Amino acid sequence: MVQTNLGRVSHMTAVSAERDSARQEMPDQLRGDVRLLGEMLGTVLAESGGEDLLADVERLRRAVIGARDGSVTGEEITRLVASWPLERAKQVARAFTVYFHLANLAEEHQRMRALRERDDADNPPRESLAAAVRGVREDSGEERLREFVEGMEFHPVLTAHPTEARRRAVSTAILRVSGHLEELHAAHPGSSAEAEAHRRMLEEIDILWRTSQLRYTKLDPLDEVRTAMAAFEESIFQVVPEVYRALDTAVDPTDSGRRPTRAKAFVRYGSWIGGDRDGNPFVTHEITREAISIQSEYVLRALENTCGRVGRTLTLYSNLTPATSELSDLLSTAQAGYPQVMSGIVKRSPNEPHRQMLLLATERLRATRERDADLAYRGPEEFLNDLRAVQRSLAAAGADRQANGELQHLIWQAETFGFHLAELEIRQHSEVHARALEEVRAGGELSEKTQEVLATLRVVSWIQDRFGVDACRRYIVSFTRSADDIAAVYELAAHALPEDRIPVLDVIPLFETGADLEASPTVLDGMLRLPEVRRRLEQTGRRMEVMLGYSDSAKDVGPVSATLRLYDAQAELAAWAERNDIKLTLFHGRGGSLGRGGGPASRALLAQAPGSVAGRFKVTEQGEVIFARYGQKAIARRHIEQVGHAVLMASTRTVQERAAEAAAKYRKVADGISAAAHDAYRELIDTDGFAEWFSRVSPLEELGELRLGSRPARRGAARGLDDLRAIPWVFAWTQTRVNLPGWFGLGTGLASVDDIDALRSAYNEWPLFSSLLDNAEMSLAKTDRTIAERYLALGGRPELTKLVLDEYDRTRERVLAVTGHTRLLENRRVLSRAVDLRNPYVDALSHLQLRALEALRGPEAESLSDEDHSHLERLLLLSVNGVAAGLQNTG
Repeated sequence: MVQTNLGRVSHMTAVSAERDSARQEMPDQLRGDVRLLGEMLGTVLAESGGEDLLADVERLRRAVIGARDGSVTGEEITRLVASWPLERAKQVARAFTVYFHLANLAEEHQRMRALRERDDADNPPRESLAAAVRGVREDSGEERLREFVEGMEFHPVLTAHPTEARRRAVSTAILRVSGHLEELHAAHPGSSAEAEAHRRMLEEIDILWRTSQLRYTKLDPLDEVRTAMAAFEESIFQVVPEVYRALDTAVDPTDSGRRPTRAKAFVRYGSWIGGDRDGNPFVTHEITREAISIQSEYVLRALENTCGRVGRTLTLYSNLTPATSELSDLLSTAQAGYPQVMSGIVKRSPNEPHRQMLLLATERLRATRERDADLAYRGPEEFLNDLRAVQRSLAAAGADRQANGELQHLIWQAETFGFHLAELEIRQHSEVHARALEEVRAGGELSEKTQEVLATLRVVSWIQDRFGVDACRRYIVSFTRSADDIAAVYELAAHALPEDRIPVLDVIPLFETGADLEASPTVLDGMLRLPEVRRRLEQTGRRMEVMLGYSDSAKDVGPVSATLRLYDAQAELAAWAERNDIKLTLFHGRGGSLGRGGGPASRALLAQAPGSVAGRFKVTEQGEVIFARYGQKAIARRHIEQVGHAVLMASTRTVQERAAEAAAKYRKVADGISAAAHDAYRELIDTDGFAEWFSRVSPLEELGELRLGSRPARRGAARGLDDLRAIPWVFAWTQTRVNLPGWFGLGTGLASVDDIDALRSAYNEWPLFSSLLDNAEMSLAKTDRTIAERYLALGGRPELTKLVLDEYDRTRERVLAVTGHTRLLENRRVLSRAVDLRNPYVDALSHLQLRALEALRGPEAESLSDEDHSHLERLLLLSVNGVAAGLQNTG
């Protein structure tokens, strides 16, 4: 007992020292921003709730920091939190939640400062496109570099998976604070501009404090569509051409913006929002139709505004910059076809043919948006043809800068987004198709569900007619078990529509469980025998797409085995594609959290099986990940560049050969780790009563009340783990501060290997293994053993508590031994500093959450009044929201 206490004191001393070190390492500007925002929040709290509210918040803040160095006990914090009326406890929870929103904002600004400081053309930052171009050129030569750049594809797919805990009103309030903070930084010290920015920040922080952190109404799918559109408005539309320009400059720094571009538009956005109906009864064919219409409205308006802006600048006099005969013919045709429109344009822009053509294009985009058939474009290619005609005319007249400058950016935007913004992808469960097909073949009356399946296919046909084939042609089949699951979609389409109206479909299998991943090559063999698949291969140059599910595979077999099985599946599918002369794209269904395949996308790419990338990367981006990556333009550009860098580097011979050698060398070791880790994981989740225990120790059952998204947390009406979606599984474990899906089983797996030197060599040489351990290390760093123990005790199963905590201790010890680190995240100082500084404040919210959870789970729960029960649930949900903001992670 003495040794245990001494160990705990030693650990707390180390934690306190790490926090002090982290505080000292914080950049001055970041420290200043955090202090300023904290002081402003303090002012708002005192004004709103009185000095006593601010004093209570400060008491809890000092207490949780003291607990980290051992000067305050957990029991003292519990008593402090329990002493407050529930209304005060809710106010304190809201205060810490708002603090985290502001701290996250300050860190975002620091990231943007760091990106600006590292922007050096002669010495490009790591993981940039310029660094990738340099690396590929040195590794493979100029010819291969051109091939790589020409063939590169990045296809991010935004999903409505419910992992964004913040309300949109909260997110927009934070953005307003961010804008005023930027103004404050830009203002001269002591100036009226600085005073005004300071005043506006206080006003907006006051609004943020007074804005409900929780949703009162459940989101519907169209709410989710509109929320995602904010990311396009804030950053994506503007950033994409900047990324292409960066690649063009890196490939050939000579006269970029004057000569024809060397870079192509390599990004294509997709979306499941309004198209993913797997387990979501609220996504109907009407919703899908409305979703693509909303997307089109956004992109047409953006293209219209940009085209008008560029057009108004092209005041090039025809005597100095004459039009080509091609452009003159286009203008003459337009004069005949749209005399009133052209009359106004010519009057405003006499003798300025290039300006006239772009202003006409602007009017036609407006007509397309407003569905004025006489003037509207028939599709994006017609618009692009007009832009390219203007570009050719400018180049022929010697106006090279105008031809290849802002006009090229507009062309890139039109190529990237078309008139649909992001390809809307349909997803449905294989069992739904099987039941529908059974009804269709029987020839009787069709159920409502089957009619909905057929109506969806008809909407896909309508979307293709209205916006083009690329607006909606991918149809993903969840839980694909055989080629029959793919054939079912084609047969249903033939039943839904006459032959000349059947849409173009690329039906994509989604392999999710461990067994399905292993069987995937056999399923693909069966697909090659389907006439519809063979026909599409002929039409697309033998291109095919396969989706791999990270979430359910990890929930099924544990994080270690899932990682290796996914790696094996990628290797086997790459080999299968080579044997069958298929140009394969693997679609990675990764989540934001580490327990769902999350983590830095660029590092994950470099850890893929050799040959599985081949210049193409498609991945889901969801929930809080969307706004973390696309909320600010500088960060959005950095994210796209990092992925582009990884796509190029992962396709080089040197990287692939190094990874293949390491995989062959350490595979036997990895298999041993995987087997032991899998057994440990299954032992836990197969324990009798585990599902009920998990529900008691976590806020799992209450998460639905957060109204994170339109989709239910479970498939069907069952209550076991199998029907539980991976997102609430991970989210609930995050809230308990255990983070179990990110590391459980790894310690047992590592302990099964006697050769520590082999493990250390594998960590240093094999990207997959190092990524696995680094991600686990991050999960461990965000775990708090002391607080986790209190959550686990709620289940009344001490043997399960012991199993989890013993595995945590084992994993922490073994990971540090293999990495050679003396503490978690030792080699990742920026992340380590953020975790060290945040953890105590997350502790505050965990203590508040535990107060609510213990009351709701305890023996007195049945005797609680309705009012107290309501207050406790609200406190619980407020703390859930705050912990998500503090850890910057949900599901």
